Amino acid sequence: MIRTFLIAAAALAASSGLALAQGGMSANPPTETTLCLDVGGQSLPAVCKVPGSRLDKREDICICRQGMRVDAPVCAPGQRAPKENLAFEKARKLAARDGSLIGDLYEGQPMCVEPRKP
Repeated sequence: MIRTFLIAAAALAASSGLALAQGGMSANPPTETTLCLDVGGQSLPAVCKVPGSRLDKREDICICRQGMRVDAPVCAPGQRAPKENLAFEKARKLAARDGSLIGDLYEGQPMCVEPRKP
């Protein structure tokens, strides 16, 4: 009985954490997305479930098959993502230690990612 209670509590905690993590992804267009980073800070592809509409740019859920899952802001209109280079990857690796790049800057510019293309 205790085992059943512990499993139920773990499932509830996991589902509530997932709902909180996807708060910015539920907006249309999304204000944040998921990024997968390897140990050196290089970006790896995330696998995302998205709606079938070209107009709806939200992401329902994203997972990383490799690397660490990190929440990242989506670049605002007119804003560009920082160029991928060794210095940026090192800075991104350090900034992603807390699991998020939201609010982190690189050379005075947000560490954002380009919006998903339809």
